[in-house]
Amino acid sequence: MESTKDTDAMQRLLIGHGALLLFVGGILGFGFLFFLIGKIALWPIPWELEYQLPGTYDAWRMAHMEGITNGLFLWLAAALLPVFPFTLKGKKRIAWGVIAIGWSIVIASAFDPFFPESRGLEMGGSATNIAAFLLFYIGVPGVMILTAIIAWRSFKPKERYA
Repeated sequence: MESTKDTDAMQRLLIGHGALLLFVGGILGFGFLFFLIGKIALWPIPWELEYQLPGTYDAWRMAHMEGITNGLFLWLAAALLPVFPFTLKGKKRIAWGVIAIGWSIVIASAFDPFFPESRGLEMGGSATNIAAFLLFYIGVPGVMILTAIIAWRSFKPKERYA
């Protein structure tokens, strides 16, 4: 029999990591803001630093949105965890898988605004591009495999996984 206590603990873990990813997305959002205005300045703080952050509009927007999207994805997983058609062991695997996917995609996306030619779209190039590629190689196939498994299990009759 599945323990509600264990499921609650996994939900809190997902909520906590989701909140951290949202926080990282917010920090990257400040970087996006500073990139757009061409300086580091926040009202009412009385100082500003004339500095154009590196990167492109698209790189900053993507990094910012990946933090938000993946943080909310973890919160969605936390909300749905009790009804996922898996045993407790399967739900733990899903929770840790979603956490790994979320962090790998957000970290990979954060390379591009800071390091030129680090989009991670193909293997090769700079060390930061290779790192981004390998992180995306964890996250993107991971989310495709995980969602396919969840869909497959969701359509199976309940008595087969209980």
